[in-house]
Amino acid sequence: MNIDALTNGDKVRIVQELVPGKQITLAHIIANPDDILYYKLGLDPAESHAGAIGILTLSPAETAIIAGDIALKASGVTLGFVDRFSGTVIVTGTVSQVEAAVAAITDYATQKLGFDVCEMTRT
Repeated sequence: MNIDALTNGDKVRIVQELVPGKQITLAHIIANPDDILYYKLGLDPAESHAGAIGILTLSPAETAIIAGDIALKASGVTLGFVDRFSGTVIVTGTVSQVEAAVAAITDYATQKLGFDVCEMTRT
């Protein structure tokens, strides 16, 4: 690319591609979130047992469906959001329920699916 083209105001077209790997890039638990966070996420704190929110990002994105199933079977969490297009899963419940669900998902992804999995974090 000619550097003069950039300095003269010519438009530059950048093409980005997503090449999904087999990975969990975010596995985070928010313990005792403020009610406003539930509302901003479109969740009902009363319905979700207002204790914790678990957030996961998975690739390929369709793995979110499997993660949602595992979460429900592993503990008494409520599914707040499952997006098979972005790979996002949000679960709610007590801190111990959410922790058990996130751990079950990351364990399954590591042991059965051969995923690279990030460390589970918590705030």
